[in-house]
Amino acid sequence: VACCCGSAACSLCCSCCPKIKQSTGTRFMYTLYFLLVTVICVIMMSPTVAEGMKEHIHSLTNDPSTVGFLSRKCDSNFNGSQVEANGKIPFYKDLCEHMKAGVNCEKLVGYSAVYKVCFGMACFFFTFAVFTIKVQDSMSCRARVHNGFWFLKFAVLLACCSGAFFIPDQDTFLNVWRYVGATGGFLFLVIQLILLVEFAHKWNKNWSSGTKHNKLWYAALALVTLVLFSVAVGALILMSIFHTHAEGCTLNKIFLGVNSGLCLFVSMLAITPCVQKHLPNSGLLQSGVISVYVMYLTYSALASKPAEQSESLLTLLSKYNVTSSCKEICR
Repeated sequence: VACCCGSAACSLCCSCCPKIKQSTGTRFMYTLYFLLVTVICVIMMSPTVAEGMKEHIHSLTNDPSTVGFLSRKCDSNFNGSQVEANGKIPFYKDLCEHMKAGVNCEKLVGYSAVYKVCFGMACFFFTFAVFTIKVQDSMSCRARVHNGFWFLKFAVLLACCSGAFFIPDQDTFLNVWRYVGATGGFLFLVIQLILLVEFAHKWNKNWSSGTKHNKLWYAALALVTLVLFSVAVGALILMSIFHTHAEGCTLNKIFLGVNSGLCLFVSMLAITPCVQKHLPNSGLLQSGVISVYVMYLTYSALASKPAEQSESLLTLLSKYNVTSSCKEICR
């Protein structure tokens, strides 16, 4: 009780588990919240969820026991035949309309729903980030709130994520939030690239230092570099096969060509005498790591086209007289 509703921090373990520090427990709980919301977003992104909701509603309304129950419980203006005719449960339809989520709550799934849930999660974490600015020790009032009250925090997180669905003028909100998300995603990718380059530099430096005592470290470096570039080239070939077509898919071809060209340019630049003079630890290992990461990002971009944009994509492809097979490939 003190952990969930009070200022005491959770130990997050029982007597048979090793003890953890208060700061570690706090990080674990915030990470758990983040993973929970991420799982919900993944479920919302599943194309089978909306179909499952519709099938479930249809099965309920066609069930004689359900129709009879509703006929007895509802007023005289509503009967079971209306349920069968409409194909919907009245309170479900009213709830969807009140939330402006569409006839069958189709707006509760898909990309728009994920944007709203992520907006609520961003508000939650941003609020606590501002709340804990300049906290000096774990005994202050703000630190106690930061390290405890997990049940209340979960309720606040749930309220933030749910409240995003009741924001008025949803279209304007989604348009603005898409730009905010794109900006944040760009900054996130830049930070990831910087961290990856730093990691690869330390990796190359540590393994290169081992060559003074054992020349086999050269073979290890060469093997890892070869594997990284093989993975990058293999990914490029597979994406060229499954995400391009000879008769179209021009945008996909541009993405693959530009990204692969940049990876080649970076790899050649890493071994130039000028770079080697200023950065002795620079080499093909770093560019191999970056090449694999860039191929992953390219695949993610090609494979995660929003379903809501399928019509506009097909309209765009029709200008190039692309066949139906290419339309399926260019998803």
